[in-house]
Amino acid sequence: MTGAGSPTWDEPWRRKLVDNVEILVKQLWAVGVQDIFLDGSFVEDKDHPNDIDGYFDPHLSMMNPNDMLRFQQIVSSLNNLDPHKIWDWNPHSRKQVHGFGKKQLPMWIFYRVELYPHLNQGTGIKDQQGNDLKFPSAFRQSRHNFTPKGIIKVIP
Repeated sequence: MTGAGSPTWDEPWRRKLVDNVEILVKQLWAVGVQDIFLDGSFVEDKDHPNDIDGYFDPHLSMMNPNDMLRFQQIVSSLNNLDPHKIWDWNPHSRKQVHGFGKKQLPMWIFYRVELYPHLNQGTGIKDQQGNDLKFPSAFRQSRHNFTPKGIIKVIP
Protein backbone atom coordinates (compact mmCIF):
# COMPACT_ATOMS: atom_id res chain seq x y z
CA MET A 1 0.00 0.00 0.00
CA THR A 2 1.25 3.47 -0.88
CA GLY A 3 -0.27 6.90 -0.46
CA ALA A 4 -1.96 8.58 2.48
CA GLY A 5 -2.58 6.05 5.21
CA SER A 6 0.45 3.99 4.26
CA PRO A 7 2.84 3.25 7.15
CA THR A 8 5.63 4.87 5.10
CA TRP A 9 3.62 8.01 4.22
CA ASP A 10 5.93 10.86 5.28
CA GLU A 11 3.47 13.47 6.51
CA PRO A 12 6.06 15.65 8.33
CA TRP A 13 8.22 15.86 5.19
CA ARG A 14 5.21 16.64 3.01
CA ARG A 15 4.16 19.36 5.48
CA LYS A 16 7.67 20.86 5.23
CA LEU A 17 7.43 20.90 1.43
CA VAL A 18 4.04 22.63 1.63
CA ASP A 19 5.46 25.24 4.02
CA ASN A 20 8.33 25.84 1.60
CA VAL A 21 6.17 26.14 -1.50
CA GLU A 22 3.90 28.52 0.42
CA ILE A 23 6.85 30.90 0.86
CA LEU A 24 7.50 30.95 -2.88
CA VAL A 25 3.84 31.19 -3.83
CA LYS A 26 3.40 34.21 -1.56
CA GLN A 27 6.40 35.84 -3.23
CA LEU A 28 4.82 35.26 -6.64
CA TRP A 29 1.51 36.68 -5.46
CA ALA A 30 3.33 39.73 -4.06
CA VAL A 31 4.68 40.57 -7.54
CA GLY A 32 1.31 40.02 -9.23
CA VAL A 33 1.66 36.44 -10.52
CA GLN A 34 -1.58 34.60 -9.80
CA ASP A 35 -1.48 31.48 -11.99
CA ILE A 36 0.65 28.88 -10.18
CA PHE A 37 0.48 25.12 -10.74
CA LEU A 38 2.03 22.21 -8.83
CA ASP A 39 2.98 18.80 -10.17
CA GLY A 40 5.44 15.98 -9.73
CA SER A 41 5.53 13.10 -7.31
CA PHE A 42 4.28 15.39 -4.53
CA VAL A 43 0.82 15.53 -6.10
CA GLU A 44 0.81 11.79 -6.68
CA ASP A 45 0.86 8.94 -4.19
CA LYS A 46 4.62 8.80 -3.58
CA ASP A 47 5.15 8.36 0.17
CA HIS A 48 8.31 10.51 0.32
CA PRO A 49 8.56 12.86 -2.68
CA ASN A 50 11.97 14.45 -3.27
CA ASP A 51 10.48 17.86 -3.94
CA ILE A 52 7.58 19.85 -5.38
CA ASP A 53 7.67 20.72 -9.06
CA GLY A 54 5.54 23.38 -10.66
CA TYR A 55 5.26 26.32 -12.96
CA PHE A 56 3.82 29.80 -12.93
CA ASP A 57 2.33 31.80 -15.76
CA PRO A 58 3.12 35.53 -15.78
CA HIS A 59 1.24 35.75 -19.12
CA LEU A 60 4.33 36.89 -21.02
CA SER A 61 6.15 35.53 -24.06
CA MET A 62 9.83 35.02 -24.76
CA MET A 63 9.14 36.28 -28.30
CA ASN A 64 8.15 39.75 -27.15
CA PRO A 65 11.06 42.01 -26.06
CA ASN A 66 8.74 44.13 -23.89
CA ASP A 67 7.48 40.98 -22.17
CA MET A 68 11.03 39.82 -21.52
CA LEU A 69 11.88 43.18 -19.94
CA ARG A 70 8.77 42.84 -17.76
CA PHE A 71 9.81 39.29 -16.82
CA GLN A 72 13.29 40.50 -15.80
CA GLN A 73 11.57 43.06 -13.57
CA ILE A 74 9.43 40.34 -12.01
CA VAL A 75 12.49 38.16 -11.34
CA SER A 76 14.33 41.11 -9.80
CA SER A 77 11.35 41.84 -7.55
CA LEU A 78 11.14 38.16 -6.55
CA ASN A 79 14.82 38.10 -5.64
CA ASN A 80 14.35 41.26 -3.59
CA LEU A 81 11.70 39.39 -1.60
CA ASP A 82 13.67 36.17 -1.11
CA PRO A 83 16.58 36.18 1.37
CA HIS A 84 18.43 33.52 -0.67
CA LYS A 85 17.91 35.16 -4.11
CA ILE A 86 16.77 31.82 -5.52
CA TRP A 87 14.77 33.01 -8.53
CA ASP A 88 17.28 31.89 -11.18
CA TRP A 89 16.99 29.19 -13.85
CA ASN A 90 20.41 29.65 -15.41
CA PRO A 91 22.05 26.21 -15.84
CA HIS A 92 25.29 27.72 -14.50
CA SER A 93 23.58 28.45 -11.16
CA ARG A 94 22.95 24.73 -10.61
CA LYS A 95 25.08 23.02 -7.95
CA GLN A 96 25.76 19.40 -7.15
CA VAL A 97 23.94 18.18 -4.04
CA HIS A 98 25.23 15.13 -2.18
CA GLY A 99 23.01 12.12 -2.80
CA PHE A 100 21.42 13.45 -5.99
CA GLY A 101 22.61 12.65 -9.50
CA LYS A 102 21.84 15.93 -11.20
CA LYS A 103 22.83 19.46 -10.30
CA GLN A 104 20.08 21.46 -8.61
CA LEU A 105 18.82 25.03 -8.90
CA PRO A 106 19.21 27.39 -5.92
CA MET A 107 15.43 27.25 -5.44
CA TRP A 108 15.61 23.49 -4.97
CA ILE A 109 18.64 23.68 -2.68
CA PHE A 110 16.97 26.09 -0.24
CA TYR A 111 13.31 25.03 -0.54
CA ARG A 112 13.20 21.64 -2.32
CA VAL A 113 10.82 23.29 -4.78
CA GLU A 114 11.27 23.98 -8.48
CA LEU A 115 8.86 26.50 -10.00
CA TYR A 116 9.52 27.32 -13.63
CA PRO A 117 8.17 30.30 -15.57
CA HIS A 118 5.80 29.60 -18.44
CA LEU A 119 6.91 31.99 -21.16
CA ASN A 120 5.53 30.01 -24.09
CA GLN A 121 8.81 28.09 -24.34
CA GLY A 122 9.74 24.43 -24.41
CA THR A 123 10.30 22.64 -21.12
CA GLY A 124 12.79 19.92 -21.98
CA ILE A 125 10.07 17.35 -21.24
CA LYS A 126 9.28 15.21 -24.28
CA ASP A 127 6.11 13.55 -25.53
CA GLN A 128 5.98 9.97 -26.85
CA GLN A 129 7.30 11.09 -30.24
CA GLY A 130 10.24 12.98 -28.67
CA ASN A 131 8.78 16.46 -29.23
CA ASP A 132 9.52 19.15 -26.64
CA LEU A 133 6.38 20.02 -24.69
CA LYS A 134 5.32 23.43 -23.41
CA PHE A 135 3.54 24.10 -20.13
CA PRO A 136 0.93 22.95 -19.18
CA SER A 137 1.09 19.95 -21.55
CA ALA A 138 4.41 18.86 -20.04
CA PHE A 139 2.83 18.48 -16.62
CA ARG A 140 -0.35 16.80 -17.80
CA GLN A 141 1.34 13.48 -18.56
CA SER A 142 3.46 11.02 -16.64
CA ARG A 143 7.12 11.32 -17.64
CA HIS A 144 7.54 7.55 -17.33
CA ASN A 145 4.64 6.14 -19.32
CA PHE A 146 3.03 9.26 -20.88
CA THR A 147 -0.36 8.55 -19.29
CA PRO A 148 -2.55 11.63 -18.74
CA LYS A 149 -2.67 13.08 -15.22
CA GLY A 150 -3.85 16.17 -13.44
CA ILE A 151 -2.04 19.07 -11.83
CA ILE A 152 -2.91 21.33 -8.90
CA LYS A 153 -3.73 25.00 -9.37
CA VAL A 154 -2.86 27.10 -6.32
CA ILE A 155 -5.74 29.42 -5.45
CA PRO A 156 -5.06 32.75 -3.67
